Amino acid sequence: MREVITINIGQAGCQLGNKCWELFCLEHGIQPDGTAIANSNEKRSVITGGIDTAYNAFFQELQNGRHVPRAIFVDTEPTVIDEIKTGEYSGLYHPEHLICGKEDASSNFAKGKTGYEPLLNQTMDAIRKATENCTGLQGFFIYNSVGGGTGSGFTAALCEKLADKYTKKTKLNTVIWPSPKLSSGVVEPYNAVLNTHAMMKFVNCTFMVDNESIYKICQKQLGVHSPSYFHLNQLIAQAMSSITASLRFEGTLNVDLNEFPTNLVPFPRDHFAMMSYAPIVTPEKAIRQTLSVQELTSSLFDPNSLMIQCDDINKGKFMSCCMMYRGDVSSREVNLAVSGIKKQNTVPFVGWCPCSFKCGINSQPATAVPGSSYASTARSACMIANHTAMCQVFQKVNQNFDLMFGKRAFVHHYVGEGMEENEFTDARQDLYELEVDYANLALDNTIEGESMTAQ
Repeated sequence: MREVITINIGQAGCQLGNKCWELFCLEHGIQPDGTAIANSNEKRSVITGGIDTAYNAFFQELQNGRHVPRAIFVDTEPTVIDEIKTGEYSGLYHPEHLICGKEDASSNFAKGKTGYEPLLNQTMDAIRKATENCTGLQGFFIYNSVGGGTGSGFTAALCEKLADKYTKKTKLNTVIWPSPKLSSGVVEPYNAVLNTHAMMKFVNCTFMVDNESIYKICQKQLGVHSPSYFHLNQLIAQAMSSITASLRFEGTLNVDLNEFPTNLVPFPRDHFAMMSYAPIVTPEKAIRQTLSVQELTSSLFDPNSLMIQCDDINKGKFMSCCMMYRGDVSSREVNLAVSGIKKQNTVPFVGWCPCSFKCGINSQPATAVPGSSYASTARSACMIANHTAMCQVFQKVNQNFDLMFGKRAFVHHYVGEGMEENEFTDARQDLYELEVDYANLALDNTIEGESMTAQ
């Protein structure tokens, strides 16, 4: 068995993780207390014809028949962890995997990174015990936001320890990126820049989403006038379900964690991917509207479907692109859809990389949580891509960083937690180089396999 351990960090990471596991349980027929609905897990393998047990990569099956998520939840203060402990799925998780401190990180990267050594050690101990229940650990899936102190600082400290102890294991990161129009804290640009710099060498691939993009999708496509984090997390969880489907059900693409960086990351530093998902429709529309595979594929490249703000995606170029289809989809239909896109020449790739779409099909259709604002459909698709337009994402946060740092605003809070001012300038320089990296990768003149970072 090739197990995956998910680590959910901070308020956003824990709330998103809880929504993901709610969805995973529905897809695998596992009840909120961890017991399986009779015969629900006995799905036949389309490859071997036997029972498909791939879901055990994410769930540990105990001797009493209960299924426990291979998941750790950690926050520096107890509010969200207490909500999980008293929520509908309180009986699902291992109690030692719900970890919290007593005081939050005050939206301060420095405090989150250095101020919780006992909590960090407790988390690493829980991870160690979880790995001991694995026969062939693939790696880790990490959920966090980089705007807050815990999601940025504590995640950086934990990933540094993971990289040291589990060097050869793949580490994937789903990041909720700051969006100025929906900011919950003025120092989010500091935390995002400091976290991205600190995590650069510790994560193999990062999937980027921002609340502003998800908010717009909820408003425009689902008709939710004032979306809450509940709506946003449900939608992100649906995309994550599709991304992990081939890890939890038998599939042909990205069936191993290491396939994600192999398929998406051309150079180690440039490992930041965007996501899109389709269709996103209300239950009322789903009754009247069924997209063909061609229409579904075209929807993935619509800028309005992207889960992160990239204004000029049509002006940039793709470096890699994976499309994962679910449900009533045939390989012939996918091949025709991809051929159509190539003929239209509307999805440009960089000149130094062949126009290559990695496509996978999973026969298990996506599931909608009862009461959701979106509908489950007979077929759906998710795209993850590495695109040169990611330079805009870093450019925006760099500009907002500079506006504050030019006045040294709020810097004393970080210095008071042990940081030095030159750590800000080092991180900002690193993010500038990352921004230039992505811009230069579109120029089609990368030499000898190295990205052209400005010196």
